[in-house]
Formats: sequence, C-alpha cells, structure tokens
Amino acid sequence: MQAYLFVHFKEKRTPDGEQVYFGVSKDGFMWEEVNDGNPVLWSYYGDKGVRDFTITRTKEGRFVILATDLSLSYGMLNQYQHSWDEIGRNGSKCLVLWESDDLIHWSDQRMVKLGDEDFGCLWAPDVIYDKKNDDYVIHWSSSHSSNNYGEKGIYYSRTKDFVNFTKAQVLYRKEDSGVIDSAMYEEEGKYYLFLKSEKNPSRIILMESENITGPFEKIEDFDQSMEALQEGLYEAPTAVKLEDGRWCLFLDFYGCSAEEQGYVPFIADKMSTGNFIRSDQSFKFPYGYKHGTILTITMEEYERLKSYKKMPSEY
Repeated sequence: MQAYLFVHFKEKRTPDGEQVYFGVSKDGFMWEEVNDGNPVLWSYYGDKGVRDFTITRTKEGRFVILATDLSLSYGMLNQYQHSWDEIGRNGSKCLVLWESDDLIHWSDQRMVKLGDEDFGCLWAPDVIYDKKNDDYVIHWSSSHSSNNYGEKGIYYSRTKDFVNFTKAQVLYRKEDSGVIDSAMYEEEGKYYLFLKSEKNPSRIILMESENITGPFEKIEDFDQSMEALQEGLYEAPTAVKLEDGRWCLFLDFYGCSAEEQGYVPFIADKMSTGNFIRSDQSFKFPYGYKHGTILTITMEEYERLKSYKKMPSEY
C-alpha cells in the first residue's frame, strides 16, 4: 500500500505561514495535518520565508525539498515596497534546499543560486528525474533581463547530486503570455508539463513532449476540462498517481480570503487524455493548503510522520 505526503505553506499574514508544513493521507483523498498543524521546517536565511515547495525522493532514497526564497510577511512592506514587480526584478536568485534520509531529520538549510544577475526572482521550483541522463531536472519560473523583466518563462538546470548544477536554460516560453508554476510528470515514456498561463487563457494548461526538455505541444482536450473554471483564480498545479492508476491533479484556488485558500482536486484515468474531472466531494483537508507538491510515501513513512511532534526548542 502507498500513502501520500503534501508539502505546502499557509497563506497567513504572519511569518509562520511562509514556512514548511506537512499533510499526510492514506489514500490521497482524506488529509491529516502533521506536527499539530505547525511548521516542520523554518527558514532562517535569505528572505526568511519559503513558498511554492517541491519534494522528490532520489534514486538513492534521499528526500530533497526545494522552495522559493520569499517572505511577503517580512518583505512586502520593506525591501519590496509592496510591489510584485519589485519582487519579480529584484527578488532572490536562490532556491532554498533541505535534505533528509527519513522525512523527520533534515539537513541545515542551504541556499542554491541557480540564477545570475540577469534573472529576477526564482519562483516555484519542481524536480523530475531524467532516466535517459540519469540526473534531475529542476525547473522554475522567472522574469529575465532579455525582455526587461517582463512576461515570465520556465527555466531549467540539471544536477546529479543537488550540489553541482548546470547553467540555467529556457525550458518553455509562451508566445502570447507569461507562464509560471510548472509541474512535470512522466507517463508511458512521454512527459507532461502543467503550467499556469497568465493570459490567453488565464488558466492552467497542459503540454506534452517526447523529451524532458521539450519541445512541448499543447493538449487541447485539457482546455475543455478547465473551461468551466473562472479565469485567474487557479494556480500551482501538482499531480500524483493514485494506487489504482488514476491521476489526481490538485489546483490551488485563490479566489477567497487568504486563510481559506486551498486545493481543488481533479481526477483522470490517464494523463495523456487531458480529461480531468473535478471531484471536490471526494476530498477533505484540515485547513487551507497553499502551493505545494505531493509525494508518494510508504505506510511506514506515513505512520512515522503522523506521530511526529517537533518542540519549539528544536527549530
């Protein structure tokens, strides 16, 4: 049997929201909080806040969390002058990284600089293992000096060890809008890339490629799955393959107050069909999850996380 871990943050007005939280589930449908709903990890470097997580299990069985280095609670009124454009241009050029062997004991926080001074803030990393190259592709969204920090594109870097990284390259750009919040999955030898399109439409889109770094083509049938959703209210796609072989896609709904924000689930028999059916009634979350990633875990790991309690002195 398999269980599930959701690594996420909470969109609170206080700094404790922009830290690392865990949720767990035995079936991917009913979710429970970990550590009594308190942060599992806390960011002390960079902007001293972390958002937009991804987590991966390496082929050696080690766990890696990557996150956007950004705190709106600390920084929006201070160094960023209440301006998203200022963040886009002058935000952190680093991602935040933690590693663990057991999901309980984590390494010290590391700042991983993947962007040079031509990059704006590095947003929403995601990781996928490349079987052909035997390495990991880290991809994220960023603005860039090449278009005067205008519409964002998706960039990527490769690593074998999460210590040494290749120079960032373009993974995907959309001709008529910026794209953010990339999430990539493999199914039957093809690669599927979910993106938030910022315009035309302002919705989640799904791309397909024979190769992990593209070129990518749009799956038009997925647009029909999304057409009933109001534009501009969903972001941060993350998907997981359930034990019965179906895919569950979660979209982060932000058309409400910050404390209520959370994910909406969609189910598909196969990724390649693009046919995802909204399934709210099947799912339950203990509180509003915000922009994260789901990892398949074992039942032993689930039980370990369920009993985990971190004392304030351990942060």
